[in-house]
Amino acid sequence: MHGPDDRPAENGRSADDFELNAFFPYLVRIFYRSVITSVSRVYATRYGLSVSEWRTMAVLGVGGALSAGEIVERSSMDKVNVSRAIKALRERELLKRDIDGDDRRRAVVRLTDRGRDVFRDLVPLVTEVEDGLLAGLTQDERATLFGLMEKVRSNAEALPEPDKDAQ
Repeated sequence: MHGPDDRPAENGRSADDFELNAFFPYLVRIFYRSVITSVSRVYATRYGLSVSEWRTMAVLGVGGALSAGEIVERSSMDKVNVSRAIKALRERELLKRDIDGDDRRRAVVRLTDRGRDVFRDLVPLVTEVEDGLLAGLTQDERATLFGLMEKVRSNAEALPEPDKDAQ
């Protein structure tokens, strides 16, 4: 008789068949670390920015004045990382907090002049790294890669929440 830990899953795979080096989520994490390490060398070395600080600056550099919640939505970061990034960037005078002119109850953050200068300096450097990461891929291959990435992201968002009580 099989116990719950050694029975095949609905997809027919069991723990005995599991190969970490072929497990898609693991491969994505390895891929992510390689990519983010390549890019972060630029902004970490040049300005001492963390990943979340750069990502916050990038969202603001494109989006203008935004609330912390809007940065969370656009950045794929959680509230804690965004709050820490905002605090650190304000301390370094790379961004400032204002009251929204249209809604006096809403606080927004925006890049300072210095923050915009840093953003403008970094964009060509990080896009150069992006070019290096995608080197050797044709335009069609890039379009396919981005399309597949979007498909997987959409699939991930559509997955049902696991049932905590199912055993």
